[in-house]
Amino acid sequence: HGRAPHAAAARAAGFGRLHLRRRLAGHELRHQGRGPHGPLLRLPGLSYLRGLRRDDRRRRRRPGDDQGGQLGLVSGIIQLGGTVIGSARSARFRTREGRLQAARNLIRRGITNLVVIGGDGSLTGADLFRQEWPSLVDELLKEGAVTEKQRRDYASLHIAGMVGSIDNDFCGTDMTIGTDSALHRIIEACDAIATTAQSHQRAFVMEVMGRHCGYLALVSALCCEADFLFIPEEPPGTDWPDVMCNHLIKARQRGKRLNIIIAAEGAIDTEGNAISANLIRDTISQKLKYDTRVTVLGHVQRGGAPSAFDRLLGCRMAAEAVLALLDARQNPELPSIVVSLDANQAVRLPLVECVARTKAVNEAIQAKNYAQSVELRGKSFINNLATYRTLKKLHSPANACSDSCPTLLIVMVGAPACGANACVRAFVRTGISNGFRVLGVNGGFDGLVKASFRPLSWESVSGLTSSGGSCLGTKRITAEEVGIAAVAEALSKVENLRGMLLIGGFEAFSSLVQLFQARPSQPALAVPMLVVPCTISNNVPGTDFSIGADTALNEITQIIDKIKQSAVGTQRRVFVVETMGGYCGYLATLAGLAGGADAAYIKEDKFDLAVLLDDVRHLKQKMHDDCGLQRGLILRNELANENYSTDFVYRVFKEEGKGVFDCRSNVLGHMQQGGTPSPYDRNLATKFGVKAADWFSRVLSGGAAGRPATVDESATASAAIVGITKRGTSVRPVTELLSDTDFKLRMQRPDTQWWLKLRPLLRILAKHDSVYESDSVQRTLSAQGLAEEDEIAL
Repeated sequence: HGRAPHAAAARAAGFGRLHLRRRLAGHELRHQGRGPHGPLLRLPGLSYLRGLRRDDRRRRRRPGDDQGGQLGLVSGIIQLGGTVIGSARSARFRTREGRLQAARNLIRRGITNLVVIGGDGSLTGADLFRQEWPSLVDELLKEGAVTEKQRRDYASLHIAGMVGSIDNDFCGTDMTIGTDSALHRIIEACDAIATTAQSHQRAFVMEVMGRHCGYLALVSALCCEADFLFIPEEPPGTDWPDVMCNHLIKARQRGKRLNIIIAAEGAIDTEGNAISANLIRDTISQKLKYDTRVTVLGHVQRGGAPSAFDRLLGCRMAAEAVLALLDARQNPELPSIVVSLDANQAVRLPLVECVARTKAVNEAIQAKNYAQSVELRGKSFINNLATYRTLKKLHSPANACSDSCPTLLIVMVGAPACGANACVRAFVRTGISNGFRVLGVNGGFDGLVKASFRPLSWESVSGLTSSGGSCLGTKRITAEEVGIAAVAEALSKVENLRGMLLIGGFEAFSSLVQLFQARPSQPALAVPMLVVPCTISNNVPGTDFSIGADTALNEITQIIDKIKQSAVGTQRRVFVVETMGGYCGYLATLAGLAGGADAAYIKEDKFDLAVLLDDVRHLKQKMHDDCGLQRGLILRNELANENYSTDFVYRVFKEEGKGVFDCRSNVLGHMQQGGTPSPYDRNLATKFGVKAADWFSRVLSGGAAGRPATVDESATASAAIVGITKRGTSVRPVTELLSDTDFKLRMQRPDTQWWLKLRPLLRILAKHDSVYESDSVQRTLSAQGLAEEDEIAL
């Protein structure tokens, strides 16, 4: 175990370990095609995990019956930070004597499967332990510590690794467990410091963790619009004091009242000299006489409740780790793997390769080969760094265009979602750098037909990244509702119009379809148009994630944590909670998984009264069997079923649960749309904004002056949506997505929704019978780095 918050992973891995003890015999019977509870399927590239069957429901639990007891131990821990089983850096395990004792302990307890959660040190030691295992067992046999039968029974050790490290310094994965939670702590501190710095006109130097990796500092700088950044992978020259001070002087001259400098604890210059936060402060104070303060966040970054992203990542990776152990038992020759995340794809990578590349990064930094260290970090790090370089500029480029330059419009459509403003900032600054003039439309399509425009300059979008809501105003009115002809007329009057960006949810997607289909009759609509998905419902076709959904998930998860605490305090209480999402069950499902819910009712997964009654019986049985379980949590999407409303579900549970539990109902409402954007949404919005501006530059090829005013009305590629899929960000023509869209229910077709595959995992963790199908892929680290031009990971 490392030191990052792994409660979700421990909970999921805990269920998996117990499940292994009952399923291993069935795994050996797969040659006959059957397990102890029925047929088991195994297809190339797929693994199936059958949910824990509660055969002991009707019998009294005996002392020593550890199955129910251990399941109880991992109930109610998903919201806890740290690690419930403890963690340590063991010097003794580094010695063969220590590993010999570890082997003796495992064999005594009948354990041959290990899920190792930690950084490169833990995972390296685990792989060495696996390699030495046969010789360790032989040595124990010679000493008489094990019998010959034990030697045969425990001939192999199977290991699956999960990376738990807030530094995100392990090569092979886009995000490690704990990183997003650490970013939450950092961004919360940055937002709080920004207000006092603004008031007192101060400069703040913030030191974040990252002795050998600058990921936390880099993403934090993107999310809080830092003025200067110090990371070990891209150190400044030895003249950094003059460069930094000149940058800060120009910022103050342009009216900026605060300066934030972020430094990783391992920051150095190009000669390898350490750059500390105190050194940066003294430099600013002495050279510029600014009131400068230092904030070292330290171990605050490791604490607190895990974010929704980390809870979901822990659950997904733990389930994949259990499946990897089952595969290893069937084929002991398989190498030790680490379960990682590539964009939104679960991937199994050879552990040895990942550790070797991680060490190579540190060696490149020590050898002052900084360009190579950045390259070895991977495409995600490279993309973040390139984006920061573009957006950290103080003002428009020298060749910034005037009113006569090619013009791009920004229109916000639909309900507000946190992160939209960060997208506007990134799009405006990248667009200006690419030679465009950018205009914002006030109030969506309604403002467009009224010609309510706002020029967006480099300076006007400063400070938008941390703000929620919509800086331009938004309305849930589509282009067709305003009038296609009116929209076309308004666009025809915009001087030098070259393209239009729509930021919003399903209304924005529908408007794009309407405008594209009207091109033959309305020539003014034949300009490139792009949608950036921005909605808490996450119901836009063409993307796995929408801007704002992560912030909403965190808001829901935090409320659920408080509700669960209330339920435990009042003893045996079940809460029925209604979430937003329209007809899409994304929020209800993932909030249920992140919050440890017992069930989540959604439109995509049909349910009836029999299902409700079965869940009532299941909750009653759990409260009867598990002495520690004192609460229940049921989530329902707002439009899951017109007849089985939230009030109806509440009344069913209240009536049928009498004598065992009480019931309460909560409708979360519009608080899910509020708050400040999460680090993930700020980063996602920034990347989408940059990607969108670059897309317009590519579509309108030929240089700023030679760009055509319109495109061929039949050019499908000129009406598209940017999104993130399993392999990274991509831009897809809207015509490719029509067949995947359910326009009546305003969402992607259920059979194309990636997150629906997680619903069985939610059921399994709530002790239901279910089947979880893995979609992970086995890949080498070299293949992991490959990406198409339009598939760049976040």
